[in-house]
Amino acid sequence: MRLFVFKWEGEIKDRHMKKQKVIFVVGGVMSGVGKGVTTASIAKLIQDRGYVVTALKIDPYINVDAGTMNPTEHGEVFVLDDGDETDQDMGNYERYLDVDLSRINYMTTGRVYQSVIERERNLEYKGKCVEVVPHIPLEIIGRIDAAIAHASADVAVVEIGGTVGEYQNILFLEAARMMRRCPDTDVAFVLVSYLPVPDKIGEMKTKPTQTAARILNSTGIQADFVVARAERALDQKRKEKIAMFCDVAEEDVISAPDVDSIYAVPEMFEQQGFTDRMLAHLGLKQGVRTQRAAQWDEMVTRLRAAQASGIRPKIGIAGKYFATGDYVLTDSYISVIEAIKHAGTAHGVNPEIVWLDSEVYETDAARMHEELSALDGLIVPGGFGSRGIEGKIAAITHCREHKLPFLGICYGMQMLVTEFARSVAGLEDAHTTEINPDTPHPVVDILPEQKEKLAHKEYGGSMRLGAYPARVVAGSMTQELYGGADEISERHRHRYEVNPAYVQRLTDAGLVFGATSPDGTLMEVAELSRDVHPYFIGAQFHPEFRSRPLRPHPLFSGLVAAAYVHSTQ
Repeated sequence: MRLFVFKWEGEIKDRHMKKQKVIFVVGGVMSGVGKGVTTASIAKLIQDRGYVVTALKIDPYINVDAGTMNPTEHGEVFVLDDGDETDQDMGNYERYLDVDLSRINYMTTGRVYQSVIERERNLEYKGKCVEVVPHIPLEIIGRIDAAIAHASADVAVVEIGGTVGEYQNILFLEAARMMRRCPDTDVAFVLVSYLPVPDKIGEMKTKPTQTAARILNSTGIQADFVVARAERALDQKRKEKIAMFCDVAEEDVISAPDVDSIYAVPEMFEQQGFTDRMLAHLGLKQGVRTQRAAQWDEMVTRLRAAQASGIRPKIGIAGKYFATGDYVLTDSYISVIEAIKHAGTAHGVNPEIVWLDSEVYETDAARMHEELSALDGLIVPGGFGSRGIEGKIAAITHCREHKLPFLGICYGMQMLVTEFARSVAGLEDAHTTEINPDTPHPVVDILPEQKEKLAHKEYGGSMRLGAYPARVVAGSMTQELYGGADEISERHRHRYEVNPAYVQRLTDAGLVFGATSPDGTLMEVAELSRDVHPYFIGAQFHPEFRSRPLRPHPLFSGLVAAAYVHSTQ
């Protein structure tokens, strides 16, 4: 038996380890192959059998968190209740498991090294020579143990970022190897690998996956399962080759072809006996599928019906983080996209997402009106900086004047307030001080406590982050959307707020603030009443972070419903 002493949030956890179950998911051949969805699906399937499951993401970069990275390079920053800025895969874990995770479920190389160095400075290693091995892997193991203890989990599913063979994740693989050697831990390794079908050859190739398995072997790890990602289903011949050359049983080679929805992946795995095989490998009873599993199945059935319905209201997203070279990186807004899908399934429609470049709108008004007139709804999501901002404001004007359903998120709400101040409240040249510090009407201004942080260049993890309560205004559209709730809790990620000095002037002009901070100081939701506009609303928080497949977020549900009505007119 091993004894770990692990420091977490100032609390020392001394835990004599009981027999625990850990599944590591690693990737082969290339990035973006689907490790996150595979991890979430495995975790969900085991949860469906009645076990308590937690999921962890390990990112190999030196950044302490994902908050300072460019979304076009890394994808969306997903914010947890406790304010941790994490990788987008954490969003998948929350959506599949329908749980709220915490920073204890997320680690990076930078975070691990930072902890080890802090402990060394505090003499917590009692004068020992602190080395990369074993102390870094032991810190990783301690964090995994702490996450299991925090959730009282029967099983932990751990995704190791990157691809096997990369230098960056070698210490995480070493930690996983060490855990497998512990007699008090049952460990399974899942290799998610890509099988290409070159156009000119016309045959699915297993050699890259064989190579990935051998690279994994070189770290002292043997894969127990291979999830074979490909454009099409794996045939028997390819399954036999992978089993032979990767040294796994044929039944443990899982075919994972492209599917129309990631929410159908658990069903695909279940049909191949993946859950039963994994539970047997971990020495766990098969269990009986829970009621939530049946609800998920029903949701997937509704989703397929919505996709087959042909009802496709067009919802535009006017963002700025989706251009990467010649390609569109939708990962920058992955939670927004999923929230739209959740709402679409609930309403029996299959929204079509249209990507819009608001920067073009600043010089081509005719194109803007043409593109927006073809839509049934518009979203201006979160973001930072001045690029394309006047185009977004012009698009919001179009939505307000032409009764086009609109949802502004974070920065999008701030632009809604700015547009309304200029066009309706008569505040000429009103703006956010983020863009124009000298505006005569700073209707959006930086939070007072943020000014000092920026002055000291404290950028990482220093915004208003995580879940905050909000008081819902009686009789507002916000209260209607939230089912009559008087108080809500939503996740934030911003430095700027609606300036309290202008709230009365905006209210007098007809803008309704449907939710505020409990003390009434901060404006959380801005809206126009139903008798003025069918759906015109902005949220200072990020509603997409709380949307789940079985529980669509009210603001996205309201947008999709309004967009559907618009499409029928």
